Amino acid sequence: MEPKKNPKADVGRNSGLYFVIGLAVTMGLVYTALEWKTYDKTNDYDISMNVDDELDEEVPMTEQIKTPPPPPPPAAPEIIEVVEDEEEVEETVIESTETSQEEEIIEVEDVLVEEEVEDVDVPFAVIEDVPIFPGCESESDKRACFQKMMQKHIGKNFRYPEIAQEMGVQGRVSVMFTIQKDGSIGNVRMRGPDKNLEKEAARIIGKLPKMTPGKQRGRAVRVPFSIPITFKLQ
Repeated sequence: MEPKKNPKADVGRNSGLYFVIGLAVTMGLVYTALEWKTYDKTNDYDISMNVDDELDEEVPMTEQIKTPPPPPPPAAPEIIEVVEDEEEVEETVIESTETSQEEEIIEVEDVLVEEEVEDVDVPFAVIEDVPIFPGCESESDKRACFQKMMQKHIGKNFRYPEIAQEMGVQGRVSVMFTIQKDGSIGNVRMRGPDKNLEKEAARIIGKLPKMTPGKQRGRAVRVPFSIPITFKLQ
């Protein structure tokens, strides 16, 4: 039986060859595209510097200071006199302090050591025997009586300064003083809002009578004491 078509007219006869050729061309184009490189356009500039071959450097003029030579050493004396030491030095004789058996031993009686009296201040709150305000001698609680008599003394001698009243000054003045070992009042200090009020507080404390001094371990000591005085306008 004869074929109906001409073998030369068969389109698919060389399809394998065409496929290989197309594949090779395609791979070549892809490789060329991947390996293709581009560069930015560069301009050529003259970056050379015009520098003179010879540079003239100005050397500053310096003046050399000449230091004067050191003075010559003093000349040695020509004749050296030797002075003989004719003064006699007495030698110190150290006697022995050891006693012999023949030496009489004297018995020493008891040595009285005087106790050193320390001059200290004992606060009113912790002193053993408080100072006695005149009029509190027969009271059992002399500490409370002292406080009561102090308030009575301040109320009796209190006088508001006129200049402070005119200026409308008021406030509390803290007064600190010391009852000395002889019962007198000393070392008076004030701290308040106005000098006139402080002056009046000092005047009141200055009128305190002489007291019986406070005692610590049976010995008279100084006793510091502080009390506030309030000035208030009606």
